[in-house]
Amino acid sequence: MKKIDIYNHVMPQRYLEMMKQHSKDAGIVKRMTSLRMLWDIEHRVEMLKQFPDVQQVLTLSLPSPEALGDAELSPQLARIANDDMAAMVQRWPDRFPAFVAALPMNNIPAALQEMDRAIGELGARGIQLSTNINGRPLDDPEFYPVFERATAHHGVPIWMHPARPATRSDYPTETKSKYEIWQVLGWPYETSAAMARIVFSGLFDRLPEMRIITHHCGGMIPYFSGRAETLWAQLGSRSADENYEDILKRMAKKPIEYFRMFFGDTVLGGSASALRCGLDFFGPDKVVFASDCPFDPEGGPMFIREGMRSIESLNLSDEDKRKIYLLNALKLLGMKE
Repeated sequence: MKKIDIYNHVMPQRYLEMMKQHSKDAGIVKRMTSLRMLWDIEHRVEMLKQFPDVQQVLTLSLPSPEALGDAELSPQLARIANDDMAAMVQRWPDRFPAFVAALPMNNIPAALQEMDRAIGELGARGIQLSTNINGRPLDDPEFYPVFERATAHHGVPIWMHPARPATRSDYPTETKSKYEIWQVLGWPYETSAAMARIVFSGLFDRLPEMRIITHHCGGMIPYFSGRAETLWAQLGSRSADENYEDILKRMAKKPIEYFRMFFGDTVLGGSASALRCGLDFFGPDKVVFASDCPFDPEGGPMFIREGMRSIESLNLSDEDKRKIYLLNALKLLGMKE
């Protein structure tokens, strides 16, 4: 069965060199430079021969342009990333049928311009945003034009990637996160918090056709869906300084139903039970196969292999497997089989 891996990462070599030059995060430089499969794309293509039925939709690895450069530099970084990902698609179309545009989100006029260029001239099939923009929430009004342009003008989906640095501590008495908790546990939280801000800010009401693909199958939301449903149904009962009750009154549907408007990918480290939870929450029409390649202990193939194993172990119908592996991705990408 043909499969589209809709969320995996690359870092073009020109972008890698810019990261080495401008990043102030020694940890992320160490991680990205050590992953050959991330920036040696010929090596990636060779590895993918193990999976002849898998194609990959390319997205830029962290750090995003706005996290790497200021408002003057980030547009150049986004252009480099998009130009080089487009070149990979052009060179290996059978392996990489599409790419997702990176945007300089600390410069919104430039982000809109780059979105138009990447989609209109280079053929990008969507855009990627981090769950926060250098610490600012995605429901900040300054970012709304990006959501509106992608959804209402271009009709493309949005890939949402968690971002939380090691400098954000786990406890207020400390200055940094320990044991890489910031990534292992912090990223699913960041995804869940971003989803909640999008829901309660009314973005889905303003843009009902908006399609957002959440990494790691919606973070914490599927597992805590019962808690989310029952406690957010009482929104405002624990707050005295905000009139949250009016938010519930204006919402067209129950809060939990908005959360089901997101898509979830299968990037769960190969855990079949976690995937079952995500499928129960989103349904088979809203879950897409993805690997997070090459960020696994083997540096590339493990998450592809284990992701497929987790899907196969659930005894799904052939129809549902075909949706997850292929049809849902094709619909999101606006592509034909």
